Amino acid sequence: MDTTSVWRATAPGPGFAKLQGNQSCDVLVVGGGITGVTTALLLAEQGRKVVLLEAGGIGSGATGHSTGNLYVTTSLGLAAIASAWDKSVAREVVRQRGAAIDFIERQCRELPAAAFTRCGHYRYGRFAQDHAAIEKEYRALSDAGCAVRMEDSVPGGLPPPSGSVLLLPDQAQFQPQAYVRGLAARAAKAGAAVHEQSRVLELDTQARTARTADGSVKAAEIVLATHSPKGVHLVHAEMPVHREYAVAFEAGEVDHGAGIFWWQGDESLSIRMHEHEGHRYLVAVGPEHKVGTHNAKAALMAVEAMANSYLSPGQAVHRWSAQNYRSHDGLPYIGRDRSGCFIASGFATDGLTWGTVAAIGIAGQLAGRGDAFIDRCAPGRFTPAKGAKALLEENATTVRSLVEGYLTRGQQEHLASLAPGDSAIVEAEGETVAAWRAPDGELFAVSPVCTHMGCKVHWNSVETSWDCPCHGSRFRPDGTVIEGPALAPLARRPVALG
Repeated sequence: MDTTSVWRATAPGPGFAKLQGNQSCDVLVVGGGITGVTTALLLAEQGRKVVLLEAGGIGSGATGHSTGNLYVTTSLGLAAIASAWDKSVAREVVRQRGAAIDFIERQCRELPAAAFTRCGHYRYGRFAQDHAAIEKEYRALSDAGCAVRMEDSVPGGLPPPSGSVLLLPDQAQFQPQAYVRGLAARAAKAGAAVHEQSRVLELDTQARTARTADGSVKAAEIVLATHSPKGVHLVHAEMPVHREYAVAFEAGEVDHGAGIFWWQGDESLSIRMHEHEGHRYLVAVGPEHKVGTHNAKAALMAVEAMANSYLSPGQAVHRWSAQNYRSHDGLPYIGRDRSGCFIASGFATDGLTWGTVAAIGIAGQLAGRGDAFIDRCAPGRFTPAKGAKALLEENATTVRSLVEGYLTRGQQEHLASLAPGDSAIVEAEGETVAAWRAPDGELFAVSPVCTHMGCKVHWNSVETSWDCPCHGSRFRPDGTVIEGPALAPLARRPVALG
């Protein structure tokens, strides 16, 4: 299945060369999404020598698979921040995220392809039991000084509300892939060395060096802008990992125009429109699912079915998914951690805005500027009372995966029995392998043990990948790392087994 997002399909890349040879710099930025590219631009504008390494193409990770929505609240709600922390922290979240949106708007004045548009953000319940959460969010936003109001309806063609509709005006949406690629070009023009197809294979945080297949970089400082920091970091034990599934349809007869629409409930939809070269698309995104423990194809089909039932769109033309890492207490992790590197993670599904906040904050820290909010987001903070449930759930998932991975026997079948398109954890000649047969018949067999911390991987039939439920590392059928904290690939196994 083609899983190219509508954003990546409609924004061609700048084509930066891969890293060749050995380089040295003031700051190495690992990751070419919105966090890394914005950081590289800001540091280059400070006059620093910057090298940015992106494993794939600029924006090919979470940024290019996001919703393209920008808002001052969070996906879990500002009320959750006010409850876990207090009203003053909730107000600061609104201030920081609002400033980040303003920053993006300023950059977009020179990037027309990014299609930045101010719009309203609508949040409403699917069922009567969802009303209390909507009211609670309204009060939290009001207390934070937002010009929020309650409406009785939503634009025509959208799923109907079961009660009042929260409307937060003056939010925004844009084309995230066009934005980050345009920003990368500006960073390069400002002096940053930007390299695509340059996956970091080894990272020595003490020596401040990174090695790729074709070169290496030695830096005075390292910024890990990889969504989840590469290697082993304490924050991995604090972050539940989820995936969302999205479908872009050709616009149907009903076009509700600009706006961010969240229809909330046990089965939810995030809805928006996008226009590119005269073509209109309706983008629908479904609820989150824990990585490595769900049926990916069923999750994607459920989004498509709901959209067809309630929105009457045209033909589905793009299908994709995205991964997110949620902090234990509602605030992101931004700043230097115990590895000595700067990290930016724990954004949940709010990474476009939080990533911009992180980039501005890290660039400020490197310039010696203090910021009380960024200090509050320090990766080394320990606030178990604010996120005890998330910590327990994440560590329970890790322990369960480790136990099941080594005590549960593999499927009793041979590699030769796998049909094209099938996958399985297979026992063969006393060894367990993760196997998948491609549609053309080629057989791939790799170790089922994640190279990050030893959990057992699970097959993702939508993305054609082996996903780790513990900390979100993902691997191609041949074992190559796609994303997550893992650096080393899954070891290949001889296909003669079985």
